[in-house]
Amino acid sequence: MTTLTQPLRDEHKELYPHIESLKNAGLSVHGTLNQASLDLIDEAYAFLTTHLLPHAHAEEAALYPVVQKVMGSPYGTATMSRDHVEVDRLTQELGALRENLTATEIGAKKANELKLVLYGLYTLVKVHFAKEEEVYLPLLDANLTAEEAREMFEAMEAAAGEAKAAVHA
Repeated sequence: MTTLTQPLRDEHKELYPHIESLKNAGLSVHGTLNQASLDLIDEAYAFLTTHLLPHAHAEEAALYPVVQKVMGSPYGTATMSRDHVEVDRLTQELGALRENLTATEIGAKKANELKLVLYGLYTLVKVHFAKEEEVYLPLLDANLTAEEAREMFEAMEAAAGEAKAAVHA
């Protein structure tokens, strides 16, 4: 059965393998990093900056205002917006850690810092998507018209495009 929010469910489905890459990057981190580990970390960071954060920006700009309206509360998405702030912060932390890494001995402390950030991102993003799919999307499916859903997805696409352009600027 196709729902009004199927486009967002489909987008999440496309992003799930990349979310798993966050866990895989964390699993690859040990006291010594090899090039394969660095590549996994770089892949995870690229996913976050070029796909996930623009997706979050699109949700803030176009999805969450609609959810707030349907819920009748401007605070109905506050906890989800807080998730976005934390994903951004952890992504910046990952970028800062990555700047100083080479395929060499990094020690237990640096390895643990990397693992904490990668596993934190993995868990946070996975739970965030589950909350959207289990709470927000059924709410929207029950309360939006097809036209309202179409307008919301067009606005999300435009906002994501702007965010992606800003990353590449």
